[in-house]
Amino acid sequence: MEFNISNIDLSIIVIYLLAVVAIGFYFGNKHKNAEDYFLAGRNLTWPIIGFSLFASNMSSNSLVGLAGAGYKDGFSVFSYEWMAVVVLILFAVFFLPFYLRNKIFTIPEYLEKRYSYSVRAYASIIAITLNIMVDIAATLYAGGLVINLIFPSFALWQIIIGLALIAGVYTVTGGLSSVMYTDAVQAIILILGSSVISYIAFIEIGGWEPLYAITEMSHFDVMKPIDDPNMPWPSVFTGVLLIGFYFWGTNQYITQRTLAARDIRQGQWGAIFAGFLKLSILFIMIFPGAFARVLYPDMERMDMIYPTMLFDLLPTGLLGMVLAGLIAAMMSSLDSGLNSVSTLITMDFIKKIKPQADSKTLMNIGRVITTIVMVIAILWAPQIGTFEKLWDYLQNTLAWFCPPIVALFVMGLFMRRVNNVGAIASIIVGSSITVWLIGLKYVDSSIVLPNFLYVAFIHFLICCAVLYIGSLFGQGKPEAELAQVVWSREDMDRETVSLQSLPWYKNYRYQAIGILILTAIILIIY
Repeated sequence: MEFNISNIDLSIIVIYLLAVVAIGFYFGNKHKNAEDYFLAGRNLTWPIIGFSLFASNMSSNSLVGLAGAGYKDGFSVFSYEWMAVVVLILFAVFFLPFYLRNKIFTIPEYLEKRYSYSVRAYASIIAITLNIMVDIAATLYAGGLVINLIFPSFALWQIIIGLALIAGVYTVTGGLSSVMYTDAVQAIILILGSSVISYIAFIEIGGWEPLYAITEMSHFDVMKPIDDPNMPWPSVFTGVLLIGFYFWGTNQYITQRTLAARDIRQGQWGAIFAGFLKLSILFIMIFPGAFARVLYPDMERMDMIYPTMLFDLLPTGLLGMVLAGLIAAMMSSLDSGLNSVSTLITMDFIKKIKPQADSKTLMNIGRVITTIVMVIAILWAPQIGTFEKLWDYLQNTLAWFCPPIVALFVMGLFMRRVNNVGAIASIIVGSSITVWLIGLKYVDSSIVLPNFLYVAFIHFLICCAVLYIGSLFGQGKPEAELAQVVWSREDMDRETVSLQSLPWYKNYRYQAIGILILTAIILIIY
């Protein structure tokens, strides 16, 4: 299938890309130190935080994948989205206050304050590896494939270099400020463009009746029966919850945005707002795939659904804007990955090696590292095609690596008794299980394991048990240090008092209740 694009649409895309780079240079001239560069001066407000969290989570993989799921597999994929709402609320209530209270630059830095530098280094290495090899490189590769469908005259490697250079230029120059403000613009374009596609597709198919006539009603069920091979409903509350918490609560790639909040309220409102935006995905990204069942009943390639709908349904001008939104989704994921890896390497390792380095030096080192990471991702991305089996299971990759990390954070925040001895033991056991699971998948596949979402949760429980038992040996940190990093009921009581001075609509707890009610209504309907 050939896609033709007009000069008007192409001009819109070029203007958009130039504007994004200009924003990067604008903010680059404002940075004076590492806090400005890596955390936007810790001065961002909730709309920017919420839009940036949403945009960073969305990529070309998401757009294409969600539309394909809505077409072929049904609505169960929405479980990842609504569970994100629950996770973001838990994050805003329990974890974010401690992150901001300790003024950390990186999420693994919290683990050093709770356990030791060794634990911090382990979590940082895992995050850097996953960010480069999965988030950045996979986005480049998948995004390159999608754009290659639209612009077949360009080779895949040329598209990959182009995407990386554009995202790299404004990330290197502008740091987190440019990333977050461009993300906010990109999120708005993404939401509006996807909404337009959904609306036009609905009109084209003639309403709900034609869709219901060719589709079983079970296709629209978000929660699947317990014998479903892909996502049985119990797995939503085990593996999906676990992976969701890793992604939204402990992953520098995403969580860095909240560390840049002006204050705790702005960070909490931003997290709640991001949760609200996540609910829209069912209607603007998954439903269009379902509508395509009427428009293209014989479509075989799921990755063609979204591009085909773009070119079939949108008029000139609007097509350019929505294609810009598609590229925006890729840019948001790329800039987030580049900035987070730069922050992790600079603050978790370079600063440790060169403690005498001043803040401006660290900022300049961060720029160099961003450039190096960009080059590594460019070189690695084309190789993903040769590891097709591995990269077909990106969710499995998170399921393998995240249980030990999540155990360290959850047990560390809520249990005073756990200590560094238990943390090291949990890391050793958890990493050994990770290696064993990878071996079963790609070396010896004779052993058939349960659904990977169940396996991930069992892995997490084992890590928690080892962490607790190991902590029976050795000494914990002094009580004064634990008070800064371990949750207590007194923390909740103090927050309750501080919230009493706010109008009810500014109380994030009421906002959280409202979004949970909205989530429940959607789940009842579907």
